[in-house]
Amino acid sequence: MKLDLRVVELHLTEPLRISRSTMASRDSVELAVRHGGLSGYGEVVASSYLGLPTERILRHSRALDLVRYPDPETALIELQRLEAPFKELPPGVLAGVEAALLDLVGKRAGAPVHQLLGLLGTPAAATARTIAIIDPVRAAAQAARLAVSGFRVLKVKAGSADPEDDLARVRAVQIGAPEAELLLDPNGAWTVAQSLALIPKFAELGVTAVEQPTAPGHPEWLAEVAERSELPVIADEDAVSLEDATRLAGRVQGINIKLAKCGGVSAALRICAALHGSGTEVMLGCLTASSLGIAPAVHLVDRARWVDLDGHLLLRHDPWRGIGGTDGVVRAADRAGLGVRPVEVSA
Repeated sequence: MKLDLRVVELHLTEPLRISRSTMASRDSVELAVRHGGLSGYGEVVASSYLGLPTERILRHSRALDLVRYPDPETALIELQRLEAPFKELPPGVLAGVEAALLDLVGKRAGAPVHQLLGLLGTPAAATARTIAIIDPVRAAAQAARLAVSGFRVLKVKAGSADPEDDLARVRAVQIGAPEAELLLDPNGAWTVAQSLALIPKFAELGVTAVEQPTAPGHPEWLAEVAERSELPVIADEDAVSLEDATRLAGRVQGINIKLAKCGGVSAALRICAALHGSGTEVMLGCLTASSLGIAPAVHLVDRARWVDLDGHLLLRHDPWRGIGGTDGVVRAADRAGLGVRPVEVSA
């Protein structure tokens, strides 16, 4: 087997401002695993927050020797067992390599990835659509446009220096899309005291769940807020690995599983199994990425209470297609593998 790499710069339609940063573009490293005349594709996006710059992605990917495996099925089994050399890969790179192998194995079997995972139906789910930290007038207009397009779930970013700004934004979104389910994401901007004081105010405005209200690195703070909150609390930055999720199982109402942070589809399924019966439900989230990068998670949406797979919808140009989402619903294709295809670029 051969592994080819290509770096693509993904530009957002508009800068995405959250409590800790503003992003206008990011690098995507496309992985192509080739064997027997077929190719399987995966994507790894650079992330300073996850400690994964482009150079590190390329270094680890180039060092991965796939020639040692007789076929992609064998390589996939070894990866799922976290055998060497896969266990040395950063989680984001591991997720991208697994996606490429799943895509290739599915194409060789003539089956979509969700069938490889034991699902008979075609996964589809309403996805949240993110509204960044923007002024209330723009937020209301954006919410109204999204509601008309079919979005039934909106996630509003919070964590402004003045919480009144966040309240005004959520109020505007509620006016713009009165029928939408509202999620709130401060990205760890609040203390425990602020969380407990602010969450009831957002609940009055129709917010139905809050994601990572407290600063990451202190999961006990998050658990304290979850115990005392009138709204479900979903862990994100404090729930990276299986160990993190297990530690918080039963102590928060939700865990945001992102393949790029946990290590891919197999890691996500292990987390889902660990949470089963604990009272903690699953959110499937993502980084800003192309349809290629989002596709593996779409094949898992049946496991999730909340689905937040809109990263490809934030792009000015998505170089891949095949998972939908523009009408508020992401769908796994019935085509073999991940079911995505590159977009033809006209001359």
